[in-house]
Amino acid sequence: MSKFDNEKVMPRYMAIAVVLTLIGIAVIGKALYIMTAKKQYWTEVANRLKRDSVSVKPTRGNILSCDEQLMATSIPEYKIFMDFQASAFEKDSLWLDKLDSVCDGLNKIFPQRSAEEFKALLEEGRHKPQKNGSVGARWWNIWPRRIDYNTFMEVKALPFFNMPRYKSGFCWEEFNSRRRPFGSLAQRVIGGLMLASDSAYFGLEMSYDSILRGTPGITGRRKVLNKYMNIPVTMPIDGCDIVTTIDVNMQDLAERALLDELKLPEVNGEMGVAILMEVATGDIKAMVNMIRTNDKEGNPHYIEAVNSAMSYRCEPGSVFKTASILVALDDQVLGKNPKDTSYIIHTGSGVMPMYGREMKDHNWRRGGYGDINVARSLEVSSNVGVSHVIDKFYHNEAERYVKGLYRIGIGEDLKLQNVLPGYRAPIIRMPKRKKNGRYDDNWYATTLPWMSIGYETQIAPINTVTFYNAIANNGTMMRPRFVKKVMKNGVTIKEFPPEVIKNSIARPEAIKTIQTILEHVVSQGLGRKAGSKLFKVAGKTGTAQVSQGKSGYKSGTVQYWLSFAGFFPADNPLYTCIVCIKKSGLPASGGGMSGVVFHHISEGVMARHLKLSIDDAHDERSEAIPQVKEGDTKSASMILNKLGINKDVSAPKKYAKNVTPDVTGMGAKDAVYQMEIRGLKVKLHGRGKVKRQSYPAGKAVVKGAECVLTLE
Repeated sequence: MSKFDNEKVMPRYMAIAVVLTLIGIAVIGKALYIMTAKKQYWTEVANRLKRDSVSVKPTRGNILSCDEQLMATSIPEYKIFMDFQASAFEKDSLWLDKLDSVCDGLNKIFPQRSAEEFKALLEEGRHKPQKNGSVGARWWNIWPRRIDYNTFMEVKALPFFNMPRYKSGFCWEEFNSRRRPFGSLAQRVIGGLMLASDSAYFGLEMSYDSILRGTPGITGRRKVLNKYMNIPVTMPIDGCDIVTTIDVNMQDLAERALLDELKLPEVNGEMGVAILMEVATGDIKAMVNMIRTNDKEGNPHYIEAVNSAMSYRCEPGSVFKTASILVALDDQVLGKNPKDTSYIIHTGSGVMPMYGREMKDHNWRRGGYGDINVARSLEVSSNVGVSHVIDKFYHNEAERYVKGLYRIGIGEDLKLQNVLPGYRAPIIRMPKRKKNGRYDDNWYATTLPWMSIGYETQIAPINTVTFYNAIANNGTMMRPRFVKKVMKNGVTIKEFPPEVIKNSIARPEAIKTIQTILEHVVSQGLGRKAGSKLFKVAGKTGTAQVSQGKSGYKSGTVQYWLSFAGFFPADNPLYTCIVCIKKSGLPASGGGMSGVVFHHISEGVMARHLKLSIDDAHDERSEAIPQVKEGDTKSASMILNKLGINKDVSAPKKYAKNVTPDVTGMGAKDAVYQMEIRGLKVKLHGRGKVKRQSYPAGKAVVKGAECVLTLE
């Protein structure tokens, strides 16, 4: 007999089975209800809230000057939106209560739009119908442009917006915006980002984008108790910093000097380029690219819009003559001694017939230069002289001349395409011969002589300045360097050392000869305005007509490409510089316009260089005590006492009125006064303090006698 009482147990089992069955039916029924009737609702919830992972943007690296000043850096910017389907809008009472105060606050932050306009905008977004049948926009723009962090915090502090993000519906998108503390300075070198996609599109920003950008991270997002938690999966790796070769002060100096010349009424330049290169390293210390445009009112102004220094290939003009003469010296066609430039050229009245055309010097209307040697032909930029030399010695072997141009580096592809986008290598045609020995149809009898003076070629300014830098560097050609090193958290992780392209572009004797000639171009030739009284300058002027394509050189108003390329100080070159100006109409002078800009740049750079050297000569405990001239020292004594400088300033010596005083050590003002009150006539030579006096001290004065004072 079973110990269980079936009559009592079975009903209990049946009751439990029925309950479990009903629960199962309820679960299945609820599931079917959710899958059908509530499908749309839960689909929207899933689309809105489910985000398994979010990409985290890294901070973009900085671009620094050569002394590590910020030239481009990243700061956060925000775009602000409203989500009108957030929980705060399930009941409109709170929104309606705060709407006016929100709009008043937005008007104070963004005064360009009234409170009424903000109210209309927000109400439009709140009532905007959606495709799923709901009402209210999801990402409704509050302000059309990005705002900075401070403005963002002001907006976020407004009533209603200061509620939790997913409750109020106020949301935002963060961007890493690029800012240049020095404004447009070196803009085409530094580069820029497209705001919409934060992608680089020119300059160093583009060529070093992979280094600057860094690596994005991944953050997992999970919703817990109506709040999202960010769970880092992969941390972002911030970008590295790059240290450029640009010197901010030199860049600013070069830009101001070029702009001042371009804006002159007689110049009114259409384009301007200036490049400053360090001789020993090839470092680009400054690169200016200016182009004329019109503002909204139609007034002309200059902006950095195109990197013409790298990309504007044109016929360089007379700065190319240096290359022609260097090839001739290096090939020793003028004589076995490359230092010998005594070969005489009969330029006559400045006009020479050449194969059906006339080669003319710039002064042909004034009678030309007559008989001159090779060195003088470069000093005065004689078209007739240079073209005669090249045509005489290379007419039947033009290939040798063109190979010589490539050998000395003027036609070198600098391979800068990956360093700065837009670089265009030179085009110097190599002559080709037919089977019968004659030159190809694209090589004419006039090609060689006109090529020798800077036509029939296409060369960008960066190539020309690199060639002149090689001359300044005693024949060693350096590749232009724009970036020195890559840094991360202040630690150098990669360096880009100076790179030699050619150890020697020509024989040492030929280099020395061309250096001397270029120095004479400035001291006694057409480049005088590029010179300086403080140090020696060497260089070459260039004035070329700009071809208008099929229309030739004289279609309408003639355009000119004016240039000056050189180095300073000539006896110990530190920097090479080229200045190019494109303008329409006369007057047009490479030496008188581009040379003037070169003069201002070189003197500014050397003044800064000399100033730094003086500072370096003193330690932190020393003081520079000014020298006090003899004579009336009352004013000097008062100033020194005010500055707290102890200086023993002796009282001026007194002399009888009929005796010549000793004025050595005095300034010109006091010395002349002492002499003239005694009836002497004074002539001054030099400046500074009196070093010598022609009328000896202590001698009896003869009124009307002349006394020459030499000052140093």
